[in-house]
Amino acid sequence: MKATWIGMMLAVSLAAPALSQTTGKQPVLISIKRMSLDTALKAARGAIEACRKEGVQVAVTVVDRGGQAQVVLRDVLAPDLTLKVSQAKAYAAMSFVAPTSQLESRFTQPFGPPSVGGAVIAAGGIPVQASGELVGAIGVAGAPSGQIDERCARAGFDAIHEELELGR
Repeated sequence: MKATWIGMMLAVSLAAPALSQTTGKQPVLISIKRMSLDTALKAARGAIEACRKEGVQVAVTVVDRGGQAQVVLRDVLAPDLTLKVSQAKAYAAMSFVAPTSQLESRFTQPFGPPSVGGAVIAAGGIPVQASGELVGAIGVAGAPSGQIDERCARAGFDAIHEELELGR
């Protein structure tokens, strides 16, 4: 039995270099940065507070790098629809790794924004990156204009930007 075990280990060790050459030296595990719940919540609260200063009540969704909602906040008077729209803006910003205001100009007449499930191409969503790596996005909906939504989303990002860059 010991000889069989040694033989199997020898075979695996000899096959490993060949395997790594055919797979392009892919790592076995990949580390993915994610925002903590506290960080995502701080961003959402920062966006809500910025909109309140402008006299507007909105919904804010912070999504992770996979587009899944991590934090969702709706101020008292923001309509229910703002929940879905804020998530769709965050999803679009995360998917395109760009502020959604920059995406609006990509789709001009006679073509409109594509109808892709779960994405809204309208100002109010911004990607969240830490040291150049995408970690999620913030979407805001409910203000009278997308520009206000996006200013509030940016304020949410500004609330966490330094912590993301320093990794603390």
